[in-house]
Amino acid sequence: MTQSRTAAKSPPRATSLIQIPEFVRGREHISEPPGLRGDKGPVSTMKFSLVLVFAFILPLIRAQVPHWGPCPEPAVQPSFTLKQFMGRWFEIAKLPAQFEKGRCIETNFTLKTDNSIRVVSSEILKGELRKIEGTGVIEDMKNPAKLGISYSYVLPYSPYWILSTDYVNTALVYSCTDVLRLFHVDFAWILARTRTLPDSTVEKAKEIFANNNIDVSRMIASRQQGCDKTL
Repeated sequence: MTQSRTAAKSPPRATSLIQIPEFVRGREHISEPPGLRGDKGPVSTMKFSLVLVFAFILPLIRAQVPHWGPCPEPAVQPSFTLKQFMGRWFEIAKLPAQFEKGRCIETNFTLKTDNSIRVVSSEILKGELRKIEGTGVIEDMKNPAKLGISYSYVLPYSPYWILSTDYVNTALVYSCTDVLRLFHVDFAWILARTRTLPDSTVEKAKEIFANNNIDVSRMIASRQQGCDKTL
């Protein structure tokens, strides 16, 4: 942690670090809540829709601090070149995320023959190297810096927007989901090709987020020390 989705090959089944709501795990059919059965009118349909929306979004809400209003619309990297962005990126700083609890977090992007992206993220948690594999796509061919990533076949692609990158040193990534345009929850990352960045570079990155109306006051440094295990 909506944007329109470009038709793409369904992402492979994967073990997700994101908590998936119980009612979507291993089920092919979703029944209406008992209190709504028997009433097929517009009000009942609206209530059921709200139940589904909040069931999907609750894990994100628990992980993040919601902000009132819809998602901001930040500018993304102009003339983005996907091939140059591929490769290994280390997480330098982030907005706190429930699904990232370990240290030495990094992600490796590989362009596939069908132009989708193999995404392998890893972290060291409790002394063990843990990996998760997902699929990325370009959501809008007119804005190739607006990627979408999914780590589970039951979840849609989440926005993964490249706001700024020089491809060889740093990248700023933003993801946001709004609920009925009433409030939104978001994620932000500062990535680098190395495990550390100068403090001045990190502060400049935060300024770019802030200039795009993205609140990074709660951003924390990622732990990249003692990373003796790699992808």
